[in-house]
Amino acid sequence: MQIFYAPDINGNTYILDKNESRHIVRVLRMTRGDDVRLIDGKGNLYEGIISDPDQNMCQIEITGKTIDFEKRNYRLHIAISPLKNPERFEWFVEKSVEVGIDEITPLICKNTEKPGIKSERINNLIISAMKQSLKATKTILNEPCHFKDFIIKNLEGIRMIAHCNDSTERNKIAGVYSRNADSIIMIGPEGDFSIEEIESAVRHGFLPVHLGSSRLRTETAGVAACHSIYFMNQ
Repeated sequence: MQIFYAPDINGNTYILDKNESRHIVRVLRMTRGDDVRLIDGKGNLYEGIISDPDQNMCQIEITGKTIDFEKRNYRLHIAISPLKNPERFEWFVEKSVEVGIDEITPLICKNTEKPGIKSERINNLIISAMKQSLKATKTILNEPCHFKDFIIKNLEGIRMIAHCNDSTERNKIAGVYSRNADSIIMIGPEGDFSIEEIESAVRHGFLPVHLGSSRLRTETAGVAACHSIYFMNQ
């Protein structure tokens, strides 16, 4: 069954926006009476049928609603450095949303080479990945934040900094994380976090962790961290 994004859904009928309407009518060739699913990004899944297959304003009749659809017992927030190649950062976003992540903060570090991101494009990727993986809650994309500002935020949950510096003691994520707990994980840029950043994060309560013996690319490390938390909660 096809899934469509309906962020402002309210009542017994919903009119899809122009892009979704054209996709459902002209591309998918769906017509009156066909079954569809809608997600609102707030955790709700709706069942519906097409009542008016207009290619500009396709109308859906709502027939059912599931509240807190597949809601997880934990929250995951990953703060990760933007990358020189924006496509790699976008790959991280897409795959982490598919696995399950609640919040992403682009983290501007000392070694971050290209701090800017394309927020509108990334939010569109988040919506696409939500629909692909049948998620009803939209991942929050925060504004880029400098490292020194991020570590002093009032962040609820187990706070971790994943880095590659062998001169400092690090644990596996499984050694510091507890099932069903909220967590915040920081992932550094291509050049990793600086020693000063690692020490500063530790002073502010972040636990040093590693993601195994392999040296991973930033985007791979982000997905690995996301999957680690997902796996431990299954």
